[in-house]
Amino acid sequence: MIKMVALDLDGTLLTSDKKISRRNEAILKQLHHDGIKIVLCTGRPINAIWKYIEQLGLTNVDDYTITFNGALVIQNVGHAELFRSGIDKQDLTLLHDYCTTHNYPLDVLDFEQVWPLSDLKPSYYEGMLNAGLTFTHVDFADLPAGEYSKAVMSFDPEVLDDATANLTPAMQAQYHAVRSQPKILEFLAKGMDKHVGLNALLTHYGWDFSNLMTFGDAENDLGMLQAAKVGVVMDNGKPDIKAAGTDVTGNNNYDGVAQFLEQFDFSK
Repeated sequence: MIKMVALDLDGTLLTSDKKISRRNEAILKQLHHDGIKIVLCTGRPINAIWKYIEQLGLTNVDDYTITFNGALVIQNVGHAELFRSGIDKQDLTLLHDYCTTHNYPLDVLDFEQVWPLSDLKPSYYEGMLNAGLTFTHVDFADLPAGEYSKAVMSFDPEVLDDATANLTPAMQAQYHAVRSQPKILEFLAKGMDKHVGLNALLTHYGWDFSNLMTFGDAENDLGMLQAAKVGVVMDNGKPDIKAAGTDVTGNNNYDGVAQFLEQFDFSK
């Protein structure tokens, strides 16, 4: 029986103008009221998506969000951490060297703020995120030692296509590199994915992936789409992403999430 619905945001729950439609809002609120756990799954920190959490009423003490593409599972109210797994600065050296060699930009995120690397090409990330986060520009040599959630390349799509094609075997062995948006390429610790955070949350509730439904549209959603009993891909997703799910629903701009949820039988 499905007890949890986990949703990606950009290209999935959100329209192209970054809004949750009234139809999507209504069905998710109803399911939440009925006892189904509604979990937002994002690459962003929780404060960057707080307006969506409030809009959906996900403010009970047992409501959680998957942030940083699985690296942090956080309680919505109180912000207590349920699960956290990052990457050390020293493990980012290979990635920084790669960006230096190929003249790529890079932003490094801890669990509180963003560190754009000023010794590299300027990035699009700060302008794209537009989330009220702290951005501290710093050379990689001066980046504080410690644990980080991920690193992000944000630039023109063709540049990121080139960056993906040029990844060395050593980098592929060390990082989980995923495209979350046309202008964003993310580097996580090897094995890190949204399904890792969801596994921690399901375990917390005493459930497993047979109790999970997921919605997504992009490469960084593959893990949770494949792990869930019901993996729903948006019609705007690429063919290879659609092939990874169990079902396909409508476009994110036309209430695709609600189209599927309104006809699904949660009693089975």
